[in-house]
Order: sequence, then C-alpha cells, then structure tokens
Amino acid sequence: MLQKNRLSDYNRGQLETLRMVRRHLDTLPQAQRRVLQEKIAEYLAFRSDLDAFLQEHFSSVCTFTCYTSHRSACCSREGIITFFADVVINGLQSTEADLDTLQQVLQGSQDEDQCVYLSANGCRWRVRPIVCAMFLCDRAVKTIFENRSPLQSRWEELCRRRLLFTWPDRPVLFDELESFFIDLGCNSPLMYLHNSPGLLRVKQKSRIG
Repeated sequence: MLQKNRLSDYNRGQLETLRMVRRHLDTLPQAQRRVLQEKIAEYLAFRSDLDAFLQEHFSSVCTFTCYTSHRSACCSREGIITFFADVVINGLQSTEADLDTLQQVLQGSQDEDQCVYLSANGCRWRVRPIVCAMFLCDRAVKTIFENRSPLQSRWEELCRRRLLFTWPDRPVLFDELESFFIDLGCNSPLMYLHNSPGLLRVKQKSRIG
C-alpha cells in the first residue's frame, strides 16, 4: 500500500493558517470586512510603489539570474517566512479560486527544489509575503545600485516604509491584524508579532520608552 503524502511542518502551518483565515473572512459581516480593507489600504499603496520600483529596476536581472536558473535562495522550498498578516492581506485581495489553488498546492506532493508557492508563471500569491517582495540578493544589489546613489536612496526609503507596517516599536498593521484574529479565537504559528521573543522584546522596549 502506498503511503499517503505527509505534509511537512512548514506546509501544515501554512495550510492551517490559510484555512483559519478563510473561514473567518467568509463569516465576517460585510461591515467588518470593509474595516479590514480600509486598514490595509495604505499598505497596499506601499506595495504598489514597491512592485513598480522592482519591476522597473530589478525584474530583468532577477528573472535571469535566479528564477530562470533555479538558483534563488528566496524561492527554495520552505525558504520563505510568511507572517499571519501576509495571509490575511492576501486573503482579502484574492478570489476564492486563488485561495483554492494555494490550499491545493500545500496539500500536494512537493518539488524539493523550489518554494511550494512558485509556479511556472511566478508566485501564486496575489499579494506576495513581504519578506519575499523585499528580498534582494547581494549580486542584484551590486548590479543595480553600483554608482547609482539616488536609486539606492529610493530603495532605503521603501525599506523604512516597510517598518511602519511590520516593526512593532509603535502600533503597526501587522500587529493589529494578528490582534483582530486573536480576538476571534485564532491561534497560528505565523503570529510572530505575538509569539516571537525578539519582536516581543521590541514591543516591550517601546512601551518602556
């Protein structure tokens, strides 16, 4: 008898979180869904600016250097970190068919050489995890930023904007989204802003300060 495909711990955590988020989003009153959409609007504007910057300056280099050659450490199997808020934001912006696809690939057999979410057409997420979206390897940075200080300054500004949503030394969106779902009774290993010792220390220091 063939052994049933067993999910890795990574895939299991991703799948359980996706199901949890979908279940609660599906049952939320429309008024509460609108509140969540309003909460993420500024973040989506940031992501639009980020995507435009990367498309303009990095797309050709990154596609050739890493994606086509299958050398990307960012896109390796189980190599990405996803935050609970990433799952919520993507859930709010995706169709049911999009989310069905993510569930199916998480439950299927895996290619050990690449990220479970990577398809022939790129990432299956509608709004990619922030860690993936902002990953630039040293080679790409050197190629694009060398002798181009204004371009590097624009990238550094995008990095600062990222912290306004993700770094909990102040009230930030990623923390608020986790809290919203914790109040609904959710618990996920991806709730790093409530579970990570390092991020909890950041929050504690900010309160002391």
